[in-house]
Amino acid sequence: MANGSFSRPHSFNQFLKQWMSRHWQSVTVALLGVLIPLQAFLILALVIWRHQGGLQWDIAILNGVHGMASPQLDAFAKVLTNFGTAWGVFPAVGLIALSLLFYRRWRSLTYVLITTIGCGMINTSAKAFLHRDRPSLWEHSSIHGFSFPSGHAMSSMVLVVALTVLAWKTRWRGLAIGLGSLFVTAIGWTRLYLGVHYPSDILAGWMLTLAWAISVSLIVRPNFQPPNLLEINALENQEESVPADELIPD
Repeated sequence: MANGSFSRPHSFNQFLKQWMSRHWQSVTVALLGVLIPLQAFLILALVIWRHQGGLQWDIAILNGVHGMASPQLDAFAKVLTNFGTAWGVFPAVGLIALSLLFYRRWRSLTYVLITTIGCGMINTSAKAFLHRDRPSLWEHSSIHGFSFPSGHAMSSMVLVVALTVLAWKTRWRGLAIGLGSLFVTAIGWTRLYLGVHYPSDILAGWMLTLAWAISVSLIVRPNFQPPNLLEINALENQEESVPADELIPD
């Protein structure tokens, strides 16, 4: 071929260089968004498997958060924590899905559905497998179920990551990251303040969800836009109109 960039690589090193030059962004995303968070979750899960109670730093952070307790903060935390599921995340996911359905954004809709539904299934399975009891350092509202990883942390994170992925190629990316980070942190704080989760539950939920949502995005590619058929035809017509002698290299 005339263009040397499309020549067949003569060695593995040459192939690897060509492949990395085309896919380095995906490799970076897979490393930072999937491999490292997943490894962090697995380390936490292994530690929790061996030590079911709160870790030393878990207890220290919980006591520090509980030290700021007041009746006003109690009421605020109880209201805010509901936005991590029924009052916030669930309605938001529903609106996003309906909007994508209306605009026929099938890839994006598939991504949102797989990511959010899968996140709930993963959380249920992880809790059943690791069966970590909730903290009992002080009296809190009656909440059933196991503690690790935090469902509120996972649901808030999956919403933010999904929105960030969908907005990645738009001007709203920075806003999604900024406001999303505040939202995820606020929901995590409420779970600690109310005494229903250890910090390691929150951190594990964040890491597991990040790895899951990013890995699904690499497979589904929600922002992929196939070439327009008219553009393809125009390019083909343009190539056909070029004189044959111009297509032959010197």
